[in-house]
Amino acid sequence: MAGRAQRSAAGPAPAILPPPPPPLLLLLLAAAAVIRTGDGQNLVTEDVTVVEGDVATISCRVKNSDDSVIQLLNPNRQTIYFRDFRPLKDSRFQLVNFSNSELRVSLTNVSISDEGRYFCQLYTDPPQEIYTTITVLVPPRNLVIDIQKEIAVEGEEIELNCTAMASRPATTIRWFKGNKELTGKSEVEQWSDMYTVTSQLLLKVGREDDGVPVICLVDHPAVKDLQTQRYLEVMYKPQVRVSQNYPVQGLTREGEPLELSCAAFGKPQPTDMRWLRVDDEMPQHVVVSGSNLLISNLNKTDNGTYRCEASNAVGKSHADYMLFVYDTTATTEPAVHDSRAGEEGAIRSVDHAVVGGVVAVVVFAMLCLLIILGRYFARHKGTYFTHEAKGADDAADADTAIINAEGGQNNSEEKKEYFI
Repeated sequence: MAGRAQRSAAGPAPAILPPPPPPLLLLLLAAAAVIRTGDGQNLVTEDVTVVEGDVATISCRVKNSDDSVIQLLNPNRQTIYFRDFRPLKDSRFQLVNFSNSELRVSLTNVSISDEGRYFCQLYTDPPQEIYTTITVLVPPRNLVIDIQKEIAVEGEEIELNCTAMASRPATTIRWFKGNKELTGKSEVEQWSDMYTVTSQLLLKVGREDDGVPVICLVDHPAVKDLQTQRYLEVMYKPQVRVSQNYPVQGLTREGEPLELSCAAFGKPQPTDMRWLRVDDEMPQHVVVSGSNLLISNLNKTDNGTYRCEASNAVGKSHADYMLFVYDTTATTEPAVHDSRAGEEGAIRSVDHAVVGGVVAVVVFAMLCLLIILGRYFARHKGTYFTHEAKGADDAADADTAIINAEGGQNNSEEKKEYFI
């Protein structure tokens, strides 16, 4: 008690107070204590969407300025700018404009870690606060097409895969073959905040696809016209065509020459080409020189089908030419020797003489049929009159005529014997 009395008598010990904080620090501490009251009626800002690596600009504006203090805070509620002063050490934030009605700040070299809500605060009574959201877009870092087979054969189905890696948000992949859009099947994989998209395309190729580009195109808000392409390489068997060099337009007449040429195109280019005569031996006087066939003096024994065959590593094809040798005095419409390549079947040409022969046979058969029908109807009419009832003329009444008709020929003969 004595100790307490002495202390009381001596009075309370003087309190040790910290030094008064500087005015700027007081303002910063007060700013940290501001409670967000929702969208400020006097504050205006907009959300920002920016591509990774670009510059984002944040604007805090006051509609009706009353000289109140404006400041900008990051998602961790650290003060970026207080009026025109930057307490934050991140030098990527730079002041663009400061006035009583606006605080505008730029953020360079934006990264995904910068994404989030940024707060604009206005020191009024009561304080006002509004936030803006920065969204960071990341374009695909790589776009690659993988093809199942570098060299395909006509009729095969090949698989192509296009991969767009590490994008944000996920990309949309579109396929084109030349100018025609195709449909692929996409799969999305997420790694942390990034997305990898792979699209698969199944394509059945033909000879018309050789050298045609297949394009993988990316739709993404962070990039425009990002695409990659691969050119198709398709192998196919030869396409063969036979043409008549001489005579150019006229008939193939007996005693005159005939020259045919064979052209074949394929991939790889055909290396083996030969002429043969279908269902018969090649005449000895026929001369074959490379892709050409020459008959210097046509005769009737040369009639038949001549075939040009070509082959490569993929397969074999042929085209046929049907030859009909006319008389030396023939002046009819020239025959059309149409050589068209097919899969493996014969390629037939149209011969007008053969068609005319078929028509003549049909007309002759119709005439014979008309003659036979005429003779048949004539004989049928005679038989009808021969079998008429011969007793009807002698009957006294209708009943007697019917009875005499049913009696037939015997009754008639009996009547003859009676009168004799």
